[in-house]
Amino acid sequence: MQSFWEGLPKPFFIQAPMEDVTDAAFRTLIARFGKPNVMFTEFTSADGLVLAPESGKKVLLKKLLFSEGERPIVAQLFSSIPERMEKAAMLCKELGFDGIDINMGCPDKAVEKGGAGAALIKNAGNARALIRAAQKSGLPVSVKTRIGYNTDELDTWLPELLAENPVCVTIHARTRKEMSDVPAQWDTVARSVAIRDKLGTKTLIVGNGDVKNLAEARARVAETGCDGVMLGRAIYGNPWLYADRADPPTPQERIDALVEHIKLFDKLLGETSNFATMKKHFKAYISGWDGAKELRVRLMDVSTAIDALAILQVIK
Repeated sequence: MQSFWEGLPKPFFIQAPMEDVTDAAFRTLIARFGKPNVMFTEFTSADGLVLAPESGKKVLLKKLLFSEGERPIVAQLFSSIPERMEKAAMLCKELGFDGIDINMGCPDKAVEKGGAGAALIKNAGNARALIRAAQKSGLPVSVKTRIGYNTDELDTWLPELLAENPVCVTIHARTRKEMSDVPAQWDTVARSVAIRDKLGTKTLIVGNGDVKNLAEARARVAETGCDGVMLGRAIYGNPWLYADRADPPTPQERIDALVEHIKLFDKLLGETSNFATMKKHFKAYISGWDGAKELRVRLMDVSTAIDALAILQVIK
């Protein structure tokens, strides 16, 4: 059976999963303003989905909330236990997701302590078992990872992943040790393409790291030969990113977008998420014009969606 991955244009663009940023509210807004070719959820604990009590599971399932307008939508999961990955992937299939992505690059210490995220770079056998487990769901399985743990291990690490025939591997062009503290090394993405081609697999290679807009993404594709690019931080305050606009949004458009974003957050996530989560978006939306700083300071003092909307609706 063909997966949506095989029908994507070349190059294609993916919105990166970003914890407490690309939640259901922001993804809904992005899909309305300028949709990427593929959308990923925030990374979600497969262990939690399988083991959590109903109250905990309710919160986790909010991370897997999505709207039809976001399709194709991929659920990103993390775990170090294949059996739990299999059960969580089956649940994602029941929920209607178009694919599963396994996080093998997150440097969070709590995630790594459980043997998941970037810790899997040190355990290729288990990484491969996790891919096989997720594949039992029947959904296409992709992987997001880094070029190595402490050093560049691409020549040994990537072939291990490719041996399980994931549909796509996204390469965050840094090591775990480098976090995001050094510039992304895009030559490693070109090497990933070369490794894939030498092995003769059909796995798509996606590059990730420091890309600010679609023009830069296209340049990276031309430079490396990768199939697509995943963009992350460029989406902050810019749900128009994938619309590839010629002109920057006006201050009023930014305010209007933030109003809509807050309303979506309150509607979809208000019961389970702290409104303080929204505050990391305020600076991104409200900046670059006279009076923006003062408006932002006022917004940072509020603690509810109602209060934030009261300020913004007066400005309009």
